Amino acid sequence: MIPMTLAEIAAVVDGRPVADDPRLTVTGPVEFDSRKVRPGGLFVAFPGEKVDGHDYAAAAVAQRGAVGVLGSRAVDGVPMVLVDDARVAMGRLARAVLDRLPELTVIGLTGSSGKTTTKDLVGQLTARLGPTVAPAGSFNNELGHPYTALQADADTRYLVLEKGARGIGHVRYLCEIAPPRIAVVTNVGTSHIGEFGSVEAIAQAKGELVEALPAAGLAVLNADDPRVRAMAVRTAARVVLVGEAGDADVRAEDVTLDERGRPSYTLVTPNGRVPVRLGVSGRHQVGNTLAAAAVALDLGMPLAELPEALGALVLPSTRRMDVFDRADGVTVIDDSYNANPGSMAAALHALAAMGRGRRTVAVLGYMAELGEFERDGHAQVGRLAAELGVDRLLVVGETAAPIRDGAVAVADWGGESVLVTDQQAAIGLLRRELRSGDVVLVKGSRYRTWDVVDALREAAVGPQGGAR
Repeated sequence: MIPMTLAEIAAVVDGRPVADDPRLTVTGPVEFDSRKVRPGGLFVAFPGEKVDGHDYAAAAVAQRGAVGVLGSRAVDGVPMVLVDDARVAMGRLARAVLDRLPELTVIGLTGSSGKTTTKDLVGQLTARLGPTVAPAGSFNNELGHPYTALQADADTRYLVLEKGARGIGHVRYLCEIAPPRIAVVTNVGTSHIGEFGSVEAIAQAKGELVEALPAAGLAVLNADDPRVRAMAVRTAARVVLVGEAGDADVRAEDVTLDERGRPSYTLVTPNGRVPVRLGVSGRHQVGNTLAAAAVALDLGMPLAELPEALGALVLPSTRRMDVFDRADGVTVIDDSYNANPGSMAAALHALAAMGRGRRTVAVLGYMAELGEFERDGHAQVGRLAAELGVDRLLVVGETAAPIRDGAVAVADWGGESVLVTDQQAAIGLLRRELRSGDVVLVKGSRYRTWDVVDALREAAVGPQGGAR
């Protein structure tokens, strides 16, 4: 956050200052959790049915050192900027701040899956080029987006923002808050299809990102996804195709995986080719790192530096392809943060690659927001697990039962599947059945599937996190 007085903030958010001295200047960060407020900051108070941020406004100022509060009702004795809707006002404030940072490059990313990971990868590369804001996690909605943007200040050179969507117009709105100069679209799949209604609608929504680019901007598009490739005609910006397609501008050739599922490939660009060996697991990381490389090259990173930079990449956002070993020789892949058919497929392919010559176990939970495609989406995942030769499939919860149905429908599958009632049942079964050498994948849609991972971590060796 750049320094701004309460009067200036009121002016840009269409609010009204309520303070003895509206020249009080915010110099610290903007927070909507009063426990995180720091001296000089601005506290944003949101009303709620159970918790009302206005009840914490006085403490945010008196005890935490906030200069003032952005909210929708006055609090006695508290310097405030009053607005009709604090969430909308927060977006307007973010846009005003970014407009005052002409040296800042905003990089926006979207896609049905992989956008958080790719955001993390891009942020690590841009950090080598200049001060970067790209926090771990998925701050990709109408609250998290401006919250992240407001972390930029006069020293920030790169702001890397993930843009989520649950409907047409959502990405466009986020782009109005933080207009991108560089856009990355990872893929178009069936995530949130229950809300969109069709894959075509999802593609329409994701493409709003490239439509927001200026003519001098850059669109980095996945050449291996026809719906993403087709977005090239929706932007006035320069287009760089990335992927394994022969006509991709930035592409990977000769892809191989090691025993931990970590890819190596030859990075081919218009300016030459270099060998790359990644430290992160999963073949799908090839496409993610190609997108990150294309952004870094456009921003001036020399091609010769990319092998080391790409090889040093890690996955700071939690529960995303986090691979760890237990003392008993069991390897666990924690990809339990969330799930949709596309990310499930990527995780199962990673399990199959890492499990060559070992017994593979997939613990899979329910995938949310698939609407009328729910049963088919789950069955598709089960079929893939069987086709990839997963040895043991644990399906968690009755809502995920079609995963099991899909697997057992594959006639020549040599594995076996069991439906368990909940996470505790899965944990008990794994404790009884796991043996040294097994590779276990755990994945589901935020329905406490990660409880299974936490139980499996109890016997982990070494520091938690990261592929080892």
